[in-house]
Amino acid sequence: MPEFIPVLTREEIEKLVAGVARSISDDYKDQELALIGVLKGAFIFLSDLCRHLTVPVTIDFVQASSYGANISSSGNIELIKDVGLDIRGKHVLIVEDIVDTGLTLSYLVRHIRSLGVKTVKICALIDKRERRKTDVCVDYACYVANAGFLVGYGLDYAENFRELPGIFHLQL
Repeated sequence: MPEFIPVLTREEIEKLVAGVARSISDDYKDQELALIGVLKGAFIFLSDLCRHLTVPVTIDFVQASSYGANISSSGNIELIKDVGLDIRGKHVLIVEDIVDTGLTLSYLVRHIRSLGVKTVKICALIDKRERRKTDVCVDYACYVANAGFLVGYGLDYAENFRELPGIFHLQL
């Protein structure tokens, strides 16, 4: 039976998301921003984040995978769903649930830049640096985690535990 060790409560997450949204809104004041959520994990975070933003946004999603049902990245990135919006010449913010090795985000940043965007930045709910394998810049992070496999608030283990209202360290 898995054990869940609390990391962030629902209330703590709400405050962190609101704070990051204020920073993003300040940085993109008087500009339109395209939010590109990374499925599946970022959907809850993106939903809460966009409601706190005070700048106009368009929203789309991409889906990439490097984990499958494992707790570590395979390193092979597969683009399952591409951006559907025309984002040429736009400011783009990639919204991710967690940045771990950085391999998926490095791939996505290169891909999105190839679509002719004006700028691309990264916003992550969690910036987890213990296994970083690439020099990816997380421009906005709600929380920095040092270690552990985290679930809840969109983060999963083999498609389970996304619905948990807080974030927990999963002990298998």
